[in-house]
Amino acid sequence: MELKQLRQKSADELKAHLVELQKERFALRMQKATGQLPPSKTNEPRRVRREIARVNTLLGATK
Repeated sequence: MELKQLRQKSADELKAHLVELQKERFALRMQKATGQLPPSKTNEPRRVRREIARVNTLLGATK
């Protein structure tokens, strides 16, 4: 999700999105550990990790 779209969300929506991202990150980690992560998705863990950082930054700025 783009930064502009994240900035338009409320703090509660950001927290809900953060929970979804953490679940997605966990699923990707498990796929990688078991060798089930397709070669076309090797960049997904990095994308999710960066988006988690963006959401955390925005949550910190709204306090």
